[in-house]
Amino acid sequence: MFKKKVLIKGPILSRSGYGEQARCILKALRSREDLFDIHLINIPWGRTGQQSEVTEETEYIRENLQRTATLIQQNNNQAAFDISVQVTIPNEFQPMAPINIGYTAGIETTKVAPQWIAKANEAVNKIITVSNHGKKVFEQTKYDVHDQEGNEHKGWGLQVPVESINYPVRVSEPNEVNIDFKTSKNFITISQWGPRKNLENTIKWFVEKFRDDPDVGLVVKTNTASDTVIDREFTQGRMQALLDSFGERKCSVYLIHGELPAGGLAWLYEHPTMKALINIGHGEGFGLPLFEAACHGLPLITITWSGQMDFICKPNKKGKLVPMVIPVDYNIKQVQKEVVWKNVIVEDAEWAYAKESSFKRALQESLDKEKHFREKAKSLQKYILDEFSHDKIHKQFVDSVLGFDSSLIQPSEAEENEEQVLEFE
Repeated sequence: MFKKKVLIKGPILSRSGYGEQARCILKALRSREDLFDIHLINIPWGRTGQQSEVTEETEYIRENLQRTATLIQQNNNQAAFDISVQVTIPNEFQPMAPINIGYTAGIETTKVAPQWIAKANEAVNKIITVSNHGKKVFEQTKYDVHDQEGNEHKGWGLQVPVESINYPVRVSEPNEVNIDFKTSKNFITISQWGPRKNLENTIKWFVEKFRDDPDVGLVVKTNTASDTVIDREFTQGRMQALLDSFGERKCSVYLIHGELPAGGLAWLYEHPTMKALINIGHGEGFGLPLFEAACHGLPLITITWSGQMDFICKPNKKGKLVPMVIPVDYNIKQVQKEVVWKNVIVEDAEWAYAKESSFKRALQESLDKEKHFREKAKSLQKYILDEFSHDKIHKQFVDSVLGFDSSLIQPSEAEENEEQVLEFE
């Protein structure tokens, strides 16, 4: 079998969710290099930082980027690829090859913008999302539209197939972080400081709950826009102003800004004083920090809605999926006016709002019933390590890009076929 020439275009070096996606599908396709001739194009992603560590993967990426750029230049920007995989938001999809695949996080709300649907219908053959939430929202979003002649079309929506493929297991060897815990009951929350993550309420309600307990601490790993020194100073000032507004408190808040060394988060997740990871954001495309914490067996305090539902649930004896977290009640309501984003977040979309009283109750339960929730977290961890293995997830990506079951072609067969072609006289 001849290798498929695949172009992956995305923020392949970015420290962002979409950067993680791009590297995720790259790893998957590299698992079957007997089937794919991989080429990369890097795109910027806002003001997010770039991967700085020198690893086998980053060296491969940089070499591949240069090789692809040379190939495109030599062919006067007309280099031919069999398949393109575009890791970005749908209104940036474009036809780049005979087969085009859009790989997107989808949307964290209940509705995608009409521009996303129009661009997807026009530019790609299929969409891959990171969760079933994203898949369902694409499939269920419908609009009543008018064509150029003024004819109305009711229930217009996505006309290309969409499938969801999750991330594979993310487990690292712990690598100690330079943090001096003065508290014995610690929690952690990880997010960029923006409206969707509900970080200010997370901190505010946490401090109100544990204001008088000097043994409780909250680790906040965040940034405002990037991992620069300027951003760090701005974020520190922002955090200090927020904490000062609460008045006197005995509980501790630890701020971590910027990139941690490999294994740093694993060390925090597995620290003996760490009780749970907190996420009461309005919605997740998938929820990587939640997933990583679950992979390390840490209890989760979160809402049971949006992308995280793909991995926070485990089948019971009757086969029903049951959340294995410390749940926080929520309401589904219209998004705030200030988060409406042209061609991305539409005004009448909805997302989740965690209930303050339920969140504070969940915090207390995590301490009062620690053994119970530790056992649930370990059970969920075991389930995830099996169901989200690299082999399983990588095969899903490979099959999706190929368009058929890759197990029909074993690596040895592909190599033999290629050798036969080379030896033909």
